[in-house]
Amino acid sequence: MKVAEIMTPNVHLASPGESLQKIAKRMAVDDVGFLPVGENDRLVGTITDRDIVVRAVAEGKDGNATVRDVMTKDVKYCFEDEDIDHVVQNMGDIQVRRLPVLNRDKRLVGVVSLADAALKEDPANVGIAMSGVVVPGGAHAT
Repeated sequence: MKVAEIMTPNVHLASPGESLQKIAKRMAVDDVGFLPVGENDRLVGTITDRDIVVRAVAEGKDGNATVRDVMTKDVKYCFEDEDIDHVVQNMGDIQVRRLPVLNRDKRLVGVVSLADAALKEDPANVGIAMSGVVVPGGAHAT
Protein backbone atom coordinates (compact mmCIF):
# COMPACT_ATOMS: atom_id res chain seq x y z
CA MET A 1 0.00 0.00 0.00
CA LYS A 2 1.26 3.48 -0.87
CA VAL A 3 1.31 6.50 1.44
CA ALA A 4 -1.15 8.35 -0.83
CA GLU A 5 -3.78 5.71 -0.07
CA ILE A 6 -3.86 6.42 3.66
CA MET A 7 -2.62 10.00 4.14
CA THR A 8 -4.76 12.96 5.08
CA PRO A 9 -4.86 15.25 2.02
CA ASN A 10 -5.54 19.00 1.88
CA VAL A 11 -3.49 19.92 4.92
CA HIS A 12 -3.38 23.52 6.10
CA LEU A 13 -0.01 25.21 6.59
CA ALA A 14 1.18 27.36 9.44
CA SER A 15 3.33 30.39 8.68
CA PRO A 16 6.51 31.05 10.68
CA GLY A 17 5.28 34.54 11.60
CA GLU A 18 1.90 33.47 12.96
CA SER A 19 1.34 33.69 16.68
CA LEU A 20 1.24 30.57 18.80
CA GLN A 21 -2.19 31.61 20.03
CA LYS A 22 -3.55 31.68 16.48
CA ILE A 23 -2.00 28.29 15.66
CA ALA A 24 -3.24 26.75 18.91
CA LYS A 25 -6.77 27.96 18.13
CA ARG A 26 -6.57 26.50 14.62
CA MET A 27 -5.35 23.19 16.03
CA ALA A 28 -8.26 23.14 18.47
CA VAL A 29 -10.86 23.95 15.80
CA ASP A 30 -9.42 21.43 13.32
CA ASP A 31 -8.76 18.83 16.06
CA VAL A 32 -5.13 18.36 15.00
CA GLY A 33 -1.87 18.42 16.90
CA PHE A 34 0.50 18.88 13.96
CA LEU A 35 0.89 21.41 11.18
CA PRO A 36 3.55 21.73 8.48
CA VAL A 37 5.12 25.20 8.37
CA GLY A 38 5.57 26.85 4.99
CA GLU A 39 7.24 30.04 3.82
CA ASN A 40 7.80 31.34 0.29
CA ASP A 41 6.37 28.15 -1.21
CA ARG A 42 8.75 25.93 0.77
CA LEU A 43 8.29 23.56 3.68
CA VAL A 44 10.48 25.06 6.43
CA GLY A 45 9.39 23.16 9.51
CA THR A 46 6.63 21.60 11.52
CA ILE A 47 4.84 22.59 14.70
CA THR A 48 3.01 20.38 17.14
CA ASP A 49 0.85 20.99 20.16
CA ARG A 50 3.75 19.52 22.13
CA ASP A 51 6.14 22.14 20.67
CA ILE A 52 3.79 24.84 21.91
CA VAL A 53 3.72 23.39 25.43
CA VAL A 54 7.27 22.13 25.85
CA ARG A 55 9.18 24.74 23.90
CA ALA A 56 6.99 27.77 24.50
CA VAL A 57 4.95 27.56 27.68
CA ALA A 58 7.67 25.72 29.62
CA GLU A 59 10.14 28.47 28.62
CA GLY A 60 7.79 31.27 29.69
CA LYS A 61 6.73 32.36 26.21
CA ASP A 62 3.18 33.60 25.75
CA GLY A 63 0.66 33.29 22.94
CA ASN A 64 2.24 36.21 21.10
CA ALA A 65 5.42 34.24 20.44
CA THR A 66 5.67 33.07 16.86
CA VAL A 67 5.68 29.68 15.23
CA ARG A 68 9.29 30.39 14.19
CA ASP A 69 10.26 30.59 17.87
CA VAL A 70 9.30 26.98 18.63
CA MET A 71 8.87 25.05 15.39
CA THR A 72 10.96 22.03 14.51
CA LYS A 73 13.23 23.17 11.71
CA ASP A 74 14.66 19.77 10.81
CA VAL A 75 11.96 18.77 8.34
CA LYS A 76 11.40 15.03 7.94
CA TYR A 77 9.03 13.96 5.18
CA CYS A 78 8.06 11.11 2.90
CA PHE A 79 6.79 10.84 -0.64
CA GLU A 80 3.23 9.93 -1.60
CA ASP A 81 4.39 7.04 -3.79
CA GLU A 82 6.46 5.33 -1.08
CA ASP A 83 5.40 2.02 0.41
CA ILE A 84 3.68 2.59 3.75
CA ASP A 85 5.51 -0.31 5.45
CA HIS A 86 8.85 1.39 4.70
CA VAL A 87 7.58 4.79 5.86
CA VAL A 88 6.13 3.39 9.10
CA GLN A 89 9.43 1.67 9.88
CA ASN A 90 11.28 4.93 9.21
CA MET A 91 8.89 6.84 11.47
CA GLY A 92 9.78 4.46 14.30
CA ASP A 93 13.48 4.83 13.60
CA ILE A 94 13.35 8.64 13.65
CA GLN A 95 10.81 8.74 16.51
CA VAL A 96 7.97 10.68 14.89
CA ARG A 97 4.25 10.02 14.82
CA ARG A 98 3.44 12.19 11.78
CA LEU A 99 5.17 13.21 8.57
CA PRO A 100 4.42 15.72 5.83
CA VAL A 101 3.83 13.96 2.51
CA LEU A 102 5.31 15.42 -0.67
CA ASN A 103 4.87 14.58 -4.32
CA ARG A 104 7.98 14.08 -6.46
CA ASP A 105 7.92 17.81 -7.33
CA LYS A 106 8.42 18.37 -3.58
CA ARG A 107 4.98 19.93 -3.15
CA LEU A 108 3.06 19.25 0.05
CA VAL A 109 0.13 16.94 -0.68
CA GLY A 110 -0.79 15.65 2.78
CA VAL A 111 0.22 14.31 6.17
CA VAL A 112 0.54 10.69 7.21
CA SER A 113 0.39 9.49 10.80
CA LEU A 114 0.98 6.24 12.61
CA ALA A 115 -2.72 6.39 13.47
CA ASP A 116 -3.58 6.44 9.75
CA ALA A 117 -1.41 3.38 9.26
CA ALA A 118 -2.88 1.59 12.27
CA LEU A 119 -6.40 2.07 10.94
CA LYS A 120 -5.68 1.17 7.33
CA GLU A 121 -2.58 -1.02 7.30
CA ASP A 122 -1.01 -3.88 9.26
CA PRO A 123 -1.33 -3.04 13.01
CA ALA A 124 1.67 -5.26 13.82
CA ASN A 125 3.99 -3.10 11.69
CA VAL A 126 2.62 0.03 13.32
CA GLY A 127 3.18 -1.48 16.74
CA ILE A 128 6.83 -2.09 15.93
CA ALA A 129 7.20 1.50 14.73
CA MET A 130 5.39 2.83 17.80
CA SER A 131 7.82 0.99 20.06
CA GLY A 132 10.58 3.10 18.49
CA VAL A 133 8.62 6.32 18.92
CA VAL A 134 7.97 5.83 22.62
CA VAL A 135 11.62 5.26 23.54
CA PRO A 136 12.70 8.16 25.75
CA GLY A 137 14.66 10.82 23.90
CA GLY A 138 14.15 12.75 20.71
CA ALA A 139 13.72 16.43 19.97
CA HIS A 140 12.09 17.37 23.29
CA ALA A 141 14.46 15.49 25.60
CA THR A 142 16.69 18.39 26.56
